[in-house]
Amino acid sequence: MKRIFATLAALAITSTLSTHAVAQDYNAIVSAPDRTDADRNTDKRRDPVKLLNFAGVKEGMKVLDMEAGAGYTTELLARAVGPNGVVYAQDSAEVLERQVKGKFDARSKNPVMKNVVHIVRNYDDPLPPEVRNLDLITFFFAYHDMTYMHVDRAEMNRKLFAALKPGGYLVIADHSAKAGDGATVGKTLHRIEEAVLRKEVEAAGFKLVGTGNFLRHPEDTRDVIVFHAPTPIDEFVLKYQKPQ
Repeated sequence: MKRIFATLAALAITSTLSTHAVAQDYNAIVSAPDRTDADRNTDKRRDPVKLLNFAGVKEGMKVLDMEAGAGYTTELLARAVGPNGVVYAQDSAEVLERQVKGKFDARSKNPVMKNVVHIVRNYDDPLPPEVRNLDLITFFFAYHDMTYMHVDRAEMNRKLFAALKPGGYLVIADHSAKAGDGATVGKTLHRIEEAVLRKEVEAAGFKLVGTGNFLRHPEDTRDVIVFHAPTPIDEFVLKYQKPQ
């Protein structure tokens, strides 16, 4: 724990680096020869080049990856922000124990993860107070999980809003539920209705500035569990900004 707080303090000093962030070659990042076969297989459904481009991840940024899980997205972000950036990978102790079981720790041994700080905290209090003025928060395919766990989503969204610098971005991608399903099928189908998610996030003060249609699949009936769907899953991608 002492090591984590020391690292957080050291990384806080680099916060001014984000003002000099530069664009990255996302194709080169995704094509890096040292990425695992398992991650390349995940690429087929995640389309990471388009996701990274839509999010606008740049070298030198300070980024928070919410519900990092086994670290697939975290590693891509770490590669994109480079050695002068930092990625905070957040998860709860409950989820790490129940679902991840050491997978993130194994990934963290990869040299490209040197600029990653693993933070284990509840989702409605995801960051220690010294982590602030973030450039970007990613919340990929996990917001729906918040609907069936003991999470105060309104408080979570307020904390995320506060952690971003003015002008910073929150990018959310998730699995589409049918209109009218709201937040009731997060546990059963692992989906959430886009309109409900938008309403919750925008209540915290975020302004929608972009939508991505590159993961849309209208053939998805949106009434089957995402792990067993006979077609690709319809997924929405939203980009929010904290007003200047």
